[in-house]
Amino acid sequence: MKFTFLTLFPHLISGYFEDSILKRAVLNNLIDIEIINIRDFSQNKYKKVDDFQVGGGAGLVLCADILSRALETVITKNSHIIYLTPVAKSFVQNDAKRIAALYSHIIFICGRYEGIDERIIEKYADEVFCIGDFILTGGELPALCLCDSIARNINFVLGNANSLCGESFEDSMLEAPIFTKQTSNIKKISNLKLPSEYSKGNHSKIRVLKYELSLCKTKYFRPDIYQRYQIQRGNNAK
Repeated sequence: MKFTFLTLFPHLISGYFEDSILKRAVLNNLIDIEIINIRDFSQNKYKKVDDFQVGGGAGLVLCADILSRALETVITKNSHIIYLTPVAKSFVQNDAKRIAALYSHIIFICGRYEGIDERIIEKYADEVFCIGDFILTGGELPALCLCDSIARNINFVLGNANSLCGESFEDSMLEAPIFTKQTSNIKKISNLKLPSEYSKGNHSKIRVLKYELSLCKTKYFRPDIYQRYQIQRGNNAK
């Protein structure tokens, strides 16, 4: 899969792919990263890319003509264009799985300042997403979040495909607590004992315990998800 980032700050994107799992994915040609500097498409001598808002208001807006020229150089018939904005719906795990399965080229438009000209969103964006109810200074971090989440659902990106099983948000539950085998000598946690069933080797009982702990964790931390789980369980029982 190819990921294209349109940004004013290419170095904010490039560094994320220089280590760990996604670096290996790039080296193994499982994903391809393309970074486009929006400023390269400015046609004025100062390379200015933004302008004041029509009707007034604080903050400058990225110009439609510049973004259009940038997009037209990277769009293909297989492209799926995503814009990150706080006014969109939240990106969730099912979106990551769906996009990984359906598309071969994702283009992220990374806004800056007050945002981008709305006409670009109307004309080009296939989907718009938000990563949470808070404001950031630019779209690079949200774009990287989506790229990471989508990429790990691509075959062979993760070293062990089983790592995708039993994760949080599967079946409307959070993942059960996990622990290392090593016994720590740190006093602050030495008196915190592991669940005894984890170390007895009875995988059937371990699955039941993890399921119960997963329910407890979901109910405590995310009652909204727990409520959805109860509704699904009720519907399945009918």
